[in-house]
Amino acid sequence: MTNKLDRRSFMTGAAVAGVVAAIGQRAAAATADDPLTITLVIPSPVADVGWGHALAAGLDTVKEAYGDAVSITIIENIYEGPDADRIMNKAVADGTKFLVAGSFGYQNGAMQIARRNPDVTVLHASGFMVAPNFSPFAAQYSQGTYLMGMAAAALSKTGKIGSVSAFAIPELITSINAFVLGAQAINPDIECSVVWLNSWFDPAKAQEATKALAAQDCDVIFSNAQDTPSVVAQCEELGIYSFNLNSSMKAYAPKTYLGCVETDWSPFFKASVDAHIAGTFEGGNAFLGVADDVVKVVDWSADIPADVMAKIKEAEAGIADGSFSPFTGPIMKADGSEGVAAGATMTKDEIVGMDWHVKGVTTPLPS
Repeated sequence: MTNKLDRRSFMTGAAVAGVVAAIGQRAAAATADDPLTITLVIPSPVADVGWGHALAAGLDTVKEAYGDAVSITIIENIYEGPDADRIMNKAVADGTKFLVAGSFGYQNGAMQIARRNPDVTVLHASGFMVAPNFSPFAAQYSQGTYLMGMAAAALSKTGKIGSVSAFAIPELITSINAFVLGAQAINPDIECSVVWLNSWFDPAKAQEATKALAAQDCDVIFSNAQDTPSVVAQCEELGIYSFNLNSSMKAYAPKTYLGCVETDWSPFFKASVDAHIAGTFEGGNAFLGVADDVVKVVDWSADIPADVMAKIKEAEAGIADGSFSPFTGPIMKADGSEGVAAGATMTKDEIVGMDWHVKGVTTPLPS
């Protein structure tokens, strides 16, 4: 059983049945009598789609593998900042030995927990800090959004595409850049407008941003880390194509859904829990993609022309076997300077730290 809590029920001391159990040293085996306590903290609802849903689904595999030897609690709707720090600290004080901090803004507080509690393993969504018991993890969404860009360019009638995006962090900047590069592989003149919401979950703002992009003639819109189907549903109403990250939202746009860059965190979560129990966990920056079975593109629209779909599948195969990268030059920056030289390919570290837009993105990054 997985317990789901929000801020109020957790902080007022509501019982977390079956979760509080000390397992001694990290190398101690988890058993039904002495279960490993796992807590996932996320900034939005788990819901039936989106980021929170994908993280929770990833832990389902751990539960299936270990049964009563693990006990999982999900604490949802936790804003980044002092609230998150207090809640994560309380979870550890109450016995959590494996913490999944599911938002970029939890990084500093989660790292402090890891430093104070060497027997606790912490996985942190995105970020850059690493410690022996602390691993940031991120998806190489760019591998999927490049393919989506190819499809978007083939279906766009205006040559203008858009993105409703959460925060201007490298993970999402690279997703937009790859989207545009993929589109330019089909139509070199395509342009992309971006609306930054500074929110992971704000259905009303996401809906209004979608309308604003449509008013600028964007006829394919990328819902970039929006943990709500508002963008996808609004695009269906407007009759324009859309796609999103993390989990399928096809049910919200049966006619105009372009597809989904899906994330399956179960391989990474299972391997991390295995290592924690064995006492062999080593912190590292996990930047996971198609080759890791974490990123996959699903629910392709039947409207994509067959010749373009063939090109997409060829690019997808190259990404999977490592023979192709969306970030191989020449790539120009939006300001006209060189981003990647001809024949050069950005390293993972360079991609993780990307803080500039490619040529074709017409919206400046927030200062």
